[in-house]
Amino acid sequence: MKTIDLEFDLVVIGGGTGGPMAAVKAKEANKALRVLLIDKANVKRSGAISMGMDGLNNAVIPGHATPEQYVKEITVANDGIVDQEAVMAYAAGSFEMIQELDRWGVKFEKDETGDYSVRKVHHLGAYVLPMPEGHHMKRILYRQLKRARVEITNRVVVTRILTGPDGQVAAVMGFDCRTAELYLIRTKAAVICTGAAGRLGLPASGYLMGTYENPTNCGDGHAMAYHAGADLANLECFQINPLIKDYNGPACAYVTGPLGGYTANAKGQRFIECDYWSGQMMQEFHNELMSGNGPVFLKLDHLAEETIQEIETILHSNERPSRGRFHDQRGTDYRRQMIEMHISEIGFCSGHSASGIHVNARGETSVKGLYAAGDCASVPHNYMLGAFVYGKLCGENAALYCANTSPAAHDAEAQAHESERILAPLARSEGLKPNQVEYKTRRLVNDYLQPPKITRKYEIGLARFAEIREDLQHMAAGDPHELMRAMEAHSILDCAEMAARASMFRTESRWGLYHHYVDHPERDDANWFCHSLLSKAADGAMSLRKKAVEPYIVPVDDEERSAYQRLRVAPTAQAA
Repeated sequence: MKTIDLEFDLVVIGGGTGGPMAAVKAKEANKALRVLLIDKANVKRSGAISMGMDGLNNAVIPGHATPEQYVKEITVANDGIVDQEAVMAYAAGSFEMIQELDRWGVKFEKDETGDYSVRKVHHLGAYVLPMPEGHHMKRILYRQLKRARVEITNRVVVTRILTGPDGQVAAVMGFDCRTAELYLIRTKAAVICTGAAGRLGLPASGYLMGTYENPTNCGDGHAMAYHAGADLANLECFQINPLIKDYNGPACAYVTGPLGGYTANAKGQRFIECDYWSGQMMQEFHNELMSGNGPVFLKLDHLAEETIQEIETILHSNERPSRGRFHDQRGTDYRRQMIEMHISEIGFCSGHSASGIHVNARGETSVKGLYAAGDCASVPHNYMLGAFVYGKLCGENAALYCANTSPAAHDAEAQAHESERILAPLARSEGLKPNQVEYKTRRLVNDYLQPPKITRKYEIGLARFAEIREDLQHMAAGDPHELMRAMEAHSILDCAEMAARASMFRTESRWGLYHHYVDHPERDDANWFCHSLLSKAADGAMSLRKKAVEPYIVPVDDEERSAYQRLRVAPTAQAA
């Protein structure tokens, strides 16, 4: 099979949200820099914002919030396990990024004075900024890529980052998902912007692509960072979200909450004071769902007609336009009845929790020359705006790194091994289909890893994952597109094992439902007020270690520290 050999200064992997920003900012920092943006789909319509976005969930805007308030909010929401400096880097760059997006043509909701119309959903502060015409986002980003003269390669699946003699980034490898031609791209640095591991658990519908997160985001960035030697942080802090039952989309508390909607039980009663997604909120959601007061619903039927029309305009035209059609076919109407909700499958996503490739406030990983931004990186509760801000940080810092770095020779043996791994399924005339292997892995993730977590179930899960490792060697692909699915099955299995091993390492319960460990039901700050880091050991096995929480730069007092533990509506208030 032909290998296409290229060379760039910087390769940005993933063309969704953070990737385009990283590429643009790298070129702005150094116009002479040879920058390649690479995506396994097409940059014009790729990533979690392929159809746009309905708002910013974490806009830190002067007059409405301060960076210090936001850092405190995220520290409390994440049970204190945060690198505040990394969160502050986002918060400090938030408003400048909003202004830049505004200049680029992104339309944010503003009031009659021209000020940004910020709404409140979070427990402590006001950070939600609606985007009524957010469906234009990808078009705007693509225009900036062309203006900056970033080179773009579509339909190439990156599978591995090859390192040099000192462990630094030296090249990336992948293949064309339409021709199966191999790619070797020599580079000084790389930025991973591959989004969440959205195809980890299996949706209740059973459809492989019916995930809460963008289904093209299968955790391949997490896997390539792991195999390159990078640390991954707090992978036991799963992403679990409330969603519309039988529909792979959020209940959208960020849109409905500020307009008067809320989460209710089957009696129509509000049972949590704050619909901001946190592990503790999901624990209360789970408790209510499993109680005699379930199921749980999104309640909008008490709102005025003009308010419901505003909600429909936003929810049914941005991000997931199929939502309106789903309600039409289901016969549900926000005006007449509550909408049933459920709990999503598990995944890795720093945007909604705190797990990912470990990065510092500069976007740097533990591998020299490797950066990460967006939902695949470890900065907690980062969302879309965080992907933009960290995309900018990664692009600028990578540009500086490239200017002071010489190319390194990659490991030729690793290249040969990866070429063989990629092409093996195409060489088999018979074998297991990738979708069968993927379904088996993800069904077992649901059977054994879905919280509440139990040690014996995790042990069984790991044993079954080891069996699937053998299945990987028998996968057959009939064409290059199916070959992409086969490589994705490798990444999904890597993420499943990482999720299991990280969960068993942290012998306490923390982050509400995200890490509700039945065998260790109490939070143990004495032993576990720390990050957990997972990496690849010299023998190829997964290794875990503790890392102390970085000193806080924004103090949090005892009353604030327990704010998210008081989400439950008191019975007297509920009755009233």
